[in-house]
Amino acid sequence: MSLSPHQLIVGGQRSGKSRQAERLARQWLAASAHHRVTVVATALPGDEEMRARIARHRAERPMGVATVECPLHLSETLHAQAGDGHLLVVDCLTLWLTNWLMPLQGEPDLAAWRHERDEMLQTLQGLRSPVVLVSNEVGWGISPMSASVRAFVDELGWLNQAVARCCQQVTLMVAGQAWTRPVDPAQVDLP
Repeated sequence: MSLSPHQLIVGGQRSGKSRQAERLARQWLAASAHHRVTVVATALPGDEEMRARIARHRAERPMGVATVECPLHLSETLHAQAGDGHLLVVDCLTLWLTNWLMPLQGEPDLAAWRHERDEMLQTLQGLRSPVVLVSNEVGWGISPMSASVRAFVDELGWLNQAVARCCQQVTLMVAGQAWTRPVDPAQVDLP
């Protein structure tokens, strides 16, 4: 199977993003006995409902897919897992950003977040493995009432745009349907 070096899959909640990433993982594994897949999972089990979601995602992953938990230091994990014939699936950037900007304990460290974001973007540009990154597209609704949520929505939008610039392909998931196109870096507008 020929997979674009990096792909970004975006969409709303329950749009089919993770299922699309799983389809790509299955195709990758079926293409060669030498191929491997690792899901880099960013979720933290902060409550019972999230623990159930994490368990369901693990149970639904295809056979032969490894999982590495990575709530914060994505750049380091991508470097450690990368290798020839090894597809990495990051699921998901939204929760990764949440872990940085809305930590379960303590206050957010914005300087550390920006450093890690920049490190991850730089890592993507030179990584040996193809990477499929999953993220939410959350800016299509009503503007949130609180400044902190508006800041989060803005930061996720900028993160998605920056990641798209590192990818060759972006897929928008709508009602379980994939709308895929090549990335045009000239169309990305960052602050």
